[in-house]
Amino acid sequence: MNGDSFKNLDHILCVRPDNLGDVLMAQPAIRALKEDRPGRRITLLTSRMGSGVARMLPEVDEVITYTLPWVKNDGLRDSEAGVMGLIDAIRKKKFEAAVIFTNFSQSAFPTVMLCYLAGIPRRLAYVRENPYRLLTDWVPDPEPFFLQRHAVERLLALVGSVGVPARDRRVLLTAGKEAEEAVKRKLKEGGVDLDKRWLVIHPGVSERKRRYPPALFAETARLIRKKLGYQICLTGLEAESATIREIERQSRTNIISLAGLLSLSELVALIKLSPLLIANNTGPMHIASAVGTPVVALYARTNPEHTPWMVRHKVLYFDVEKDLRSPNQVLKFIEPSSTCPLPTPDEILRAAAELLVKN
Repeated sequence: MNGDSFKNLDHILCVRPDNLGDVLMAQPAIRALKEDRPGRRITLLTSRMGSGVARMLPEVDEVITYTLPWVKNDGLRDSEAGVMGLIDAIRKKKFEAAVIFTNFSQSAFPTVMLCYLAGIPRRLAYVRENPYRLLTDWVPDPEPFFLQRHAVERLLALVGSVGVPARDRRVLLTAGKEAEEAVKRKLKEGGVDLDKRWLVIHPGVSERKRRYPPALFAETARLIRKKLGYQICLTGLEAESATIREIERQSRTNIISLAGLLSLSELVALIKLSPLLIANNTGPMHIASAVGTPVVALYARTNPEHTPWMVRHKVLYFDVEKDLRSPNQVLKFIEPSSTCPLPTPDEILRAAAELLVKN
């Protein structure tokens, strides 16, 4: 299709049916679409895991929440039968175009078919195979065989293929004063002295293969408290409280836990207020990018495209256990041949100290 084929379109459906971090990494591309035409309306279809942060994006006018059966969201899937109802609901909104955002290891075809059946006249996505009439705007996917990019760059290039320029490549979130004040109150109630130094560690992650061991998080917390003098605040979901309590016990130091006590906007505010975040490759790592907080990322060597974006950071890589590695052949193509052991708490301490000195 012509490079300006989206220029005169007023209502676009963006589809990013994954998790919080995936939605955030799509924000610059969504912003580019929004700003390319005055008055353009953007609707985002995303999962329950992504819908909270989607509603915080000023570029998004409406959010459709549906956890699609072809997206990995354990325990949160909506019914397969409901997909037909979703197609009918999308058809009634009369979108002029759909932009389907994917990682290079994902197939866009199920979502492309959904948009095709919903009668959306323009459909843009990366796919490797010839989609024929399923896509009106086909971008052959060069990744990872010929090119490897950050996810933000990948998605900006997708909208760029239809003539949409990227004027602002940042990921941006604001929580608001009310959320900041609530966080300060909860920190005080938990025992944090706000007149002294403190920082946040987020030990949770949705996939076991990306999880840095809790015992090493405990030792990391102990070292930071002892050698750098920072109070430690742990965050996580309510379901992760047991793991966080175990980290507290093993650390043998005073740690404050806010697990299960924060709304999403309060988590954003907490990370913004912190001088540093230490976390796995997970949603809060991308929140740190969006609020400008330096981050030490403990990064399992799976998808390389999700590192912190446009923020000061240190990435400490480690191998995924062999029995947890994905059978996805695209990911196997980029599977490192060299080994990379778990970073030690001392290495995390040094990375944190370097980022804190520059902060």
